[in-house]
Amino acid sequence: MNSTDEKLIKVKNLKKYFPIKSGVFKTVSGHVKAVDGVSFEIGKGKVLGVVGESGCGKSTLGRTMLRLLYPTEGEMEYGGRNVYSLNKKEMNHMRTKMQIVFQDPYSSLNPRLPVYEIVGEAMMQHKIVKNKAEMKEKAIEVIGRCGLFPEQANRYPHQFSGGQRQRICIARALAVNPEFIVCDEAVSALDVSIQSQIINLLKDAQEDLGLTYLFISHDLSVVKFISDEVAVMYLGQIVEKGYKKQIFDNPLHPYTEALLSAVPSFDPSIKQGKKRIILKGDIPSPANPPSGCRFHTRCQYAKDVCKEAVPEYKEINSGHFAMCHKVNGVF
Repeated sequence: MNSTDEKLIKVKNLKKYFPIKSGVFKTVSGHVKAVDGVSFEIGKGKVLGVVGESGCGKSTLGRTMLRLLYPTEGEMEYGGRNVYSLNKKEMNHMRTKMQIVFQDPYSSLNPRLPVYEIVGEAMMQHKIVKNKAEMKEKAIEVIGRCGLFPEQANRYPHQFSGGQRQRICIARALAVNPEFIVCDEAVSALDVSIQSQIINLLKDAQEDLGLTYLFISHDLSVVKFISDEVAVMYLGQIVEKGYKKQIFDNPLHPYTEALLSAVPSFDPSIKQGKKRIILKGDIPSPANPPSGCRFHTRCQYAKDVCKEAVPEYKEINSGHFAMCHKVNGVF
């Protein structure tokens, strides 16, 4: 197998259900199916963008993959090893290989620690450095790579702007030399001008260090820029996945069509020929998803078969998968 074809991440039938408890004795009366039967692979050194509406399960997927949340069912393989079967010592070592950049750069940093300790804390924990002096030296080197100055290493998080705090979060993730990083809405809380700086920082780090990303976002223009492949999530399931050119130029699933039609364009020629698809109704509850195809309650192409039968997840053409009765030729 060529190195370009090597799959670093393999997710198989991953499910994460949260119990709904009710009554005086808090008995389980149901489950919120946040992630429900998700499978995909990510090649080494590649970026998989995950998009979808708020509440579709994107963040839960990323956190469950890293075992920050324990799965209800399924497997997550990193380099051929099932992350969920590792013991505490093995998982502690695996933490150096897999990191996360959280969405909120304000709440994800300890306000009581200076920046060099925030970035270097994991180095001490995993014995990457021998002492605090070496930790501070390495931390300053990492934050410098992320666009901050050495004299800022002694400052506290409240003394930084939102973009600078996100650089600190990225530096903390890079400090232990990981191979795989989950970027959970890493730029959504930032101004547009700052977003571009952070995205370029992530892109440069990927190219320089050979990183693999799961890039979670609701901004399709950002996903188009940074991703190699794109997965579209709806109500806990991936309804379409393919190379970004396939997804953006020839979307197969009606939900993907609707998402792409909502992307604003500043090109007058595109605006004139662009048809805006307005989805009717609200997203159904993940605690009680619709029978059959989960999107049929909002789909403009829905038929009777969509209400009854669950569509199969099939490969339509090379590397392009979709879960829909229409594209599978059922009607």
